[in-house]
Amino acid sequence: MKILAVDSSSQTAAVALCEDERLISSFMQNNGNTHSQTLLPMIEQMLKINGTDIEDIDIFALSCGPGSFTGVRIGAATVKGLAFGKNKPCVAVSTLQVLAENLKGFHGIICPVMNARRSQLYNALFMSDGENIKRLCNDRLIVESELACELSQYNEKIYFCGDGYNIAKKACASLLTENTPEQLRYPSGYSVASCALRAYKNGDYTDDKKLVPSYLRASQAERGLKEKINNEVKK
Repeated sequence: MKILAVDSSSQTAAVALCEDERLISSFMQNNGNTHSQTLLPMIEQMLKINGTDIEDIDIFALSCGPGSFTGVRIGAATVKGLAFGKNKPCVAVSTLQVLAENLKGFHGIICPVMNARRSQLYNALFMSDGENIKRLCNDRLIVESELACELSQYNEKIYFCGDGYNIAKKACASLLTENTPEQLRYPSGYSVASCALRAYKNGDYTDDKKLVPSYLRASQAERGLKEKINNEVKK
């Protein structure tokens, strides 16, 4: 089955084309351009150079967040648009799961972290035996100091990944953590495809209409509106 995988949940954007577990092509950019400018052209170019038409895609895979609100929305809108009306399965996978997938060849605790601002991180914990990873907790929003306290209880090697890498390393400076190779710190289109294929085989998929992002918390605009309404009610 041909899988088109997309991630734009952080500062990087990544896409991949796979045939089941086999990687056919992978593009990634981390040059500061906005995803609205680069994501669709990346997909179009990747399909073109591989002689693949969008109609040939069997599964549309999306790294659905948490992460940048704008980036997650752009990724979801792009995949929904490409899959629209094609009656093809769409698979949404956690961005944190995708990041952990990059490191499943390592032994120890895999700790994906994404910058959520306000001294908070989007995070989940995974245990890897060098071949497979096991999720230890759900995706969550956690304060940096709380994560450091929790990790101090493990007697395992700890690997960070994600755009909150430097923040987490600083917050956990008192702990002995491993250095993750930079190329493995970013979401990978191939990892999106790998996670999506497993989910599809387990019957965990939807369609273009029901495909939705995962934010974990309200956006700044939504929080501001709620605060404004609450202040007006109190008057």
